[in-house]
Amino acid sequence: MKSVMNIAIIGNSFPRRCGIATFTNDLESALSKLGSVRTTIIALSDHGADYDYPPHIGFQIDDQNRDDYGRAADFINKGGFDAVILQHEFGIFGGDAGSYVLELISRLTMPLITVLHTVLDEPSVTQRYVMNKLLGASARVIVMTEKGKSILQSVYHMPRHKIDVIAHGIADKTDFDILAIKKRLGLLGKKIILTFGLLSPNKGIEVMIDAMPAIVKNHKDVIYVVLGATHPHLVRQFGESHREGLIAHTSRLGLNEHISFVDQYVDQDTLLDYIAIADLYVTPYLDVRQMTSGTLSLSFGMGKAVVSTPYWHATDLLADGRGVLVPFGSSEALAKAILDLLGDDERRQSLGANAFEIGRSMIWSEIAKDYRGVIMRCMRLVNMAPLLVMPKVRLQDLRPIQSEYFRSLCDSTGIFQHAIYDVADRSHGYCLDDNARALILSCQLAATDYALPKLYGAQFCAFIEHAYNPDKQRFRNFMSYNRSWLEEVGSEDSHGRALWALGVCAEHGQGQSQRHWARRLFEQALGPVEGFASPRALAFTLLGLKACNGDLLIVKALADRLKDLFDRVETPSHIWFETHLTYDNARLSEAMLAAGAMTGNPSYTEIGLRSLGWLIDKQTAPEGHFRAVGTDGYLRGDSQIALFDQQPLEAQGMVAACRVAWEVTKDKWFINAMWSAFAWFVGRNDLNLSLVDIETGRCCDGLHRDRVNQNCGAESVLAYLMSQCDLHQLYKQITHSLRQDPSDITLTPQKAARLATAGSEAGYRSAF
Repeated sequence: MKSVMNIAIIGNSFPRRCGIATFTNDLESALSKLGSVRTTIIALSDHGADYDYPPHIGFQIDDQNRDDYGRAADFINKGGFDAVILQHEFGIFGGDAGSYVLELISRLTMPLITVLHTVLDEPSVTQRYVMNKLLGASARVIVMTEKGKSILQSVYHMPRHKIDVIAHGIADKTDFDILAIKKRLGLLGKKIILTFGLLSPNKGIEVMIDAMPAIVKNHKDVIYVVLGATHPHLVRQFGESHREGLIAHTSRLGLNEHISFVDQYVDQDTLLDYIAIADLYVTPYLDVRQMTSGTLSLSFGMGKAVVSTPYWHATDLLADGRGVLVPFGSSEALAKAILDLLGDDERRQSLGANAFEIGRSMIWSEIAKDYRGVIMRCMRLVNMAPLLVMPKVRLQDLRPIQSEYFRSLCDSTGIFQHAIYDVADRSHGYCLDDNARALILSCQLAATDYALPKLYGAQFCAFIEHAYNPDKQRFRNFMSYNRSWLEEVGSEDSHGRALWALGVCAEHGQGQSQRHWARRLFEQALGPVEGFASPRALAFTLLGLKACNGDLLIVKALADRLKDLFDRVETPSHIWFETHLTYDNARLSEAMLAAGAMTGNPSYTEIGLRSLGWLIDKQTAPEGHFRAVGTDGYLRGDSQIALFDQQPLEAQGMVAACRVAWEVTKDKWFINAMWSAFAWFVGRNDLNLSLVDIETGRCCDGLHRDRVNQNCGAESVLAYLMSQCDLHQLYKQITHSLRQDPSDITLTPQKAARLATAGSEAGYRSAF
């Protein structure tokens, strides 16, 4: 890691006057004081304004000049910056919904960290488009409240592991001469209620004015200070009509001696003086969707008792009795809350002391360390990018798909379960699980240039037909080499996997007759699933239903059962359906994504993405490569993930689930995770040993602690070949996307963490 990180910060900046400008400058100053970070600001200037920027402003963007965004990207790319921090707020960038900023971020060649000052829960079509592009291009996204994180996950399907919650920073000053300040400001002997910020109609000042008569009746020495200039945008459109209206309303109520309008954009020292002498801080804002309030953070962190309406930031910061929340627009409730606190010095001081204690973690010097941590994580990803994307996994490694070894494991009955080295082991016979997988593979290969002869698909169909026991309405699983069934009823998982294969065959089988057969048997065997308890059996069945566009009522019933398991088991540190991981884990997440796609139910999709993000995190080694959960499983609590034995089935499940997640979100993070999982097969693993023979399609059975398991059974070979099919499908989807929108996809070793735009099909190909 570099000793000094060179960081570009994009956003409004002083001398422009607004909350984003204040935040940008405070963040820049705090980061630069760490010593290990060098900073440069790329400033957004509102069109027509002329600012005298200081030297640390490296570049200016006219917000309405689209060309400036491209020039800013060129400046950053040539400037040797290690990462970019973008302040995002709707309204500060030009174009529909601020779309001009996409011109900038699409051209960056280093990781992008986006700080969201607003997260819309009901975006317009254009706003959603811009946000999706922005989120997809960001290596990390920072929000300042848990509410913001929740909306990113539920509305935009953002993987939770790409989101960091970092509080709004505050100044660190505690030494004030209260009497001297009050005397200088002409406020000696007064109880002071303070509201600070740029004045605009959504601040609810008129509600507080209406509350003042009741407050003054009981406290003749109270004065309400409204500190701050009118918002510049409001002044340009309407002049000072809003302020003048508030002053007139104050006069009508006879409150001129008790309400003071300080019409100036004060410097930080003056602001801190006003907050220091305040007895109460009030934010009577009217918009519940206000995600961030720097004034609230600062006043709270300086130890002030706060009365506020329940907008999102206030609800988050003042939860659990850390402040007082009152309904929107209620002067009566506002007056009562303030009177209660002014009449109870002990409670008011206790609230302030608690707020001050919490605020120590919010001072800018601490917040800067949190930002530095995010930057360092992004840079580690950049350093590992060639390993994550695996330049040795080239397109020629994937083409052609070789089925020679796979076919050597098959006879006229089906595919053998096991092999001794690369010789089929007849003593263990056959199983439904592997023949169902083989049928899925034959359907997948039919969509490529490497289709199997029809004979193979037909014999796998015949095996599944024979496996069905009509007397029990269940599938049998294990068959000996002499074609004798070893059981009357197989496992729930094997039944579910057979349904999955039948669903795929019903849609993609070789010929209409085979597809009709598959659908008939699928419908015949579907009934028993209602009584199954295995989560994987439910998941496999859902994947079969998705493949053949099955009954949505059944989809919903099965998905609800998985959702119930998830809701009962999930904890903040264990975001999963079961108390432990076992095998083929990613299929549970994939099934929920499939259910979400079929039903349009966002809760299914959210669970699929959240659980998959957690699983990716758990199956990523500190060095950045995929680490399949070992066969001993991962237990909740302090237990560690089992390192060995690692099975190909886990890598294949992750490849498939990540491809589906990318289809849902178009987030390139999942492509990176997909390639990391596939790279496990070819040597990017804990032992740095390849498990596959690319020339024959052979795949070893797993990784032991000290060696590769040299046996090459059906499950392993099928896992490798099915992963190749998923990659070919991804390639088709991406090249189609490139023809539609060349900026929509990216995958180069140099940009793996940022996953920036390749810009052409040739750029995509070069990544491999």
